[in-house]
Amino acid sequence: MAKFIIEGEQPLSGEIEVSGAKNAALKIFPVALLTRGVIRISNLPEIEDVYRAQEILLALGGQVKKIRKGKIEISLKNLSSFSLPPDLVSKFRASIMFVGPLLALTGEVKFPHPGGCVIGAGRRPIDMFLEGFKKMGAKVEIFGDYYRLTAKKLKGANIFFPKITVSGTESLMITACLAEGITILKNCALEPEIVALADYLNSVGAKIEGAGTSTIKIKGVKRLRGGEYKIIPDRIEAGTFAILAAASNTGEILIKNCYPEHLEALLCLFDRIGVNYLLDKKSIKILPTKKLFACDMTTHEYPGFPTDLQPAYTVLMTQAHGSSLIHETIYDRRLLFTDLLTQMGANIVMADPHRIVINGPTKLYGRQLISPDLRAGMALLIAGLIAKGKTEIDNIYQIDRGYEKIDERLNKIGAKIKRVES
Repeated sequence: MAKFIIEGEQPLSGEIEVSGAKNAALKIFPVALLTRGVIRISNLPEIEDVYRAQEILLALGGQVKKIRKGKIEISLKNLSSFSLPPDLVSKFRASIMFVGPLLALTGEVKFPHPGGCVIGAGRRPIDMFLEGFKKMGAKVEIFGDYYRLTAKKLKGANIFFPKITVSGTESLMITACLAEGITILKNCALEPEIVALADYLNSVGAKIEGAGTSTIKIKGVKRLRGGEYKIIPDRIEAGTFAILAAASNTGEILIKNCYPEHLEALLCLFDRIGVNYLLDKKSIKILPTKKLFACDMTTHEYPGFPTDLQPAYTVLMTQAHGSSLIHETIYDRRLLFTDLLTQMGANIVMADPHRIVINGPTKLYGRQLISPDLRAGMALLIAGLIAKGKTEIDNIYQIDRGYEKIDERLNKIGAKIKRVES
């Protein structure tokens, strides 16, 4: 298993480009199951979760052709199975996205409980997916840790999400494209990735209205055709780089190929804590700051502050003057990684599973750490970059799941990160 060895307190400056959005890239592979023809994808991030999505598509009878870096073609010639491969499903949460298209296409799908990051109260539930499929006419059978869904023909339905869910919104929106009749989804997530996905689906024959609002209407069609899908920039990666630049506070860092309008919640907090930045249409420049001020933060569904940026913001607050309350409203176990920050010297008090109080600024010191999940792993990498001395982070597969060649890219702006295969 590979690990990172980081030499901290290196001055960072220069330019870094944002990759295509992980959460947009993963959703296009299941769409290939519903498509007659070839989907040409560009700005594709080369990350572990994308490789797993490609492997699932191949296991189901799909084809993947690499044109060049960041550009591939995918298609489905002959469906070879309606069972999702357990070894791949166990590795990433987005494998659940293949369930709906398989069900719509074949009338049957078998799969184990999806894996991925262990955050939330135990393993992350899939009940809202299952309830949605039931309302569309599917029969759900559960055999221990295994699921079997069957349906003669999926029908349009009125579906209300009791809790806002990004993947649930996307999954049922995709599935409804081939369901008979009209589907109305209510209390939908509003993320830019959902809008981008709906725009693509409409361009290849789907009939979707309302993406980006709380109510989405889908009229079923017979099949989708192939087309061009350019993946939007990853707003979480862009925000992570901005937070890193602010925490390092050693030089100017230009973050290119991003959409600042997707990060208004973060930029609003930057205004309050004193981060100096300049915006362009597709870039953010972070400039050195004399003093950072502590500021409370509560995570919220888009357009609120993203839970995926909370771990990085927590590291930033260890360098701010004063006390800040971090309230994690999405995943109650997402704050547990802060124990690793206290081992590095941070002054953090756990109020309850949802809230911590950070007192700063504090000097961080290098330690031997294990990445617990994707976003916490990246936060620990940021902590290691600003800490005094050497930091070792094991289990960096979790980081590689969402950040393309992050060591090489950060080294180009002055970091000293060594990848060691053990």
